[in-house]
Amino acid sequence: MITKILFLLGLALGVAGLVAGGVGEWSLIPILLLAAGVILIVISLAIASKNRGIWSKRSTQVGTNALITTVSVLVILGLINFLGVRHAARWDLTENQIFTLSTQSQAIAKNIEQPLKVWVFERNPNPELENLLENYRRYSSNFQYEFVDPDIEIAVAREFGVTSPGEIYLEYNDKRQQITLQSTALGENLTETQLTNAIANIKRDRNYTIYFLQGHGESSLEAAQGGLSQAVGSLENKGYTVETFNLAASGSIPDNADVVVIAGATRTLLAGEVEALQQYIDNGGNLLLMLSPDTETGFGSLLNNWGIEIDDRLIIDGSGAGNVLGLGPAVLIINSYGNHPITNSFGNGISIFPESLPLEIQEREAIDTTPLIVSGDNTWGESDLAGEITFDPESDLRGPLNVAIASSKQQPQSSRLVVFGSSTFATNGWFEQQLNGDIFLNSVDWLIGENETVLAVRPREQTNRRINLTPLQAGLISWMALIIMPLLGLVIGVILWWRRR
Repeated sequence: MITKILFLLGLALGVAGLVAGGVGEWSLIPILLLAAGVILIVISLAIASKNRGIWSKRSTQVGTNALITTVSVLVILGLINFLGVRHAARWDLTENQIFTLSTQSQAIAKNIEQPLKVWVFERNPNPELENLLENYRRYSSNFQYEFVDPDIEIAVAREFGVTSPGEIYLEYNDKRQQITLQSTALGENLTETQLTNAIANIKRDRNYTIYFLQGHGESSLEAAQGGLSQAVGSLENKGYTVETFNLAASGSIPDNADVVVIAGATRTLLAGEVEALQQYIDNGGNLLLMLSPDTETGFGSLLNNWGIEIDDRLIIDGSGAGNVLGLGPAVLIINSYGNHPITNSFGNGISIFPESLPLEIQEREAIDTTPLIVSGDNTWGESDLAGEITFDPESDLRGPLNVAIASSKQQPQSSRLVVFGSSTFATNGWFEQQLNGDIFLNSVDWLIGENETVLAVRPREQTNRRINLTPLQAGLISWMALIIMPLLGLVIGVILWWRRR
């Protein structure tokens, strides 16, 4: 009996030592457990060998078989746990991949070159927030996080100037910033978008300013139909400063303008304004131009210097794809993108471009020009919108057609230009459609000179799947679950018992 106890105890200690050492580190404790297990097994076998004939007994053979089976099961379980810990795999089966970081968040996390730490001041760690932070940590060893109870670790809370639980701070090199939340209650409102934007912002060496030209019927920055409030809000969330300016009134482009955006001008710019823009971009400026159909803006000479020509025909999609989505033939469903950092991460993703003009490229020396957005094979540039819209090979422009183009040059100074044949795609309502917002934001990031490896698809917010029940519906569900169904089961049971008695 004593031999069996020693053998089983030694086996248990040995397996515990192997698992502890294999999963964790081979420190002193796993080694001692393994050594103790081996010693006990050897002692038990030595005692058993003194009892002659014990191996020929049937009870010994049965016990040995049972022991071998038990050991095999333990070894298999140990190996499964070992492989599971060392080679963990995750599958996110949710609709919006809410447990997987977006490609942009992954790229930003992978490009954290110095230690970055997230400080969460909460009394009780939020499991959802911890899971989000753990997702970032999987992509970078430089990403760390810590939950701090401000009521216990008072010195740390005072160092950060914490005024209420739920506040979250980022530390990167010698910089420290608080992540602004709508509500600091328990940190529940921190989203992947906010955290990714905060990380990208704290890594920048300075603040960037985006200027939107006004005064020629351009889209306003207000929260109105045709406005750009959603696009502007997204730029501000990324840490950019957004300003407006009137070139005719000021006479010059602000010196701190990192990017000038002209979105949907409906009146022709003055010759002096175009000349000022030409000088700005010749002197290292960056310009984002979004054109409206049926508008002579006066950009012809400026764009001609960059080898870009605007065609005044409206692009029509004859494939019928727009009809499937309840849209007309003047709305392009795009899934073809150029080989450029702005669009490289889009794959076969969809973007929607209403009322677009074709753009043509003419080769220019020392200017690198790439099509960003390309319409489908069944599209064409329609020259006559008054009659029946059909392709006329004599007067229409056959697709595929360029809807957006990105250009850059290094001489005399480095400058960049992005031109869209549509201004509607980034306006309120359209901005959040599919990849429209990503195209606009990536274009601004590229113009500023953001690290091209982080130009990717933004995080998607979780779709609200909550069901709002009326009091009557909630009451019916409660009665069904708590009373009607159990009572029905009881009645059926009584009937069956009565028939079988």
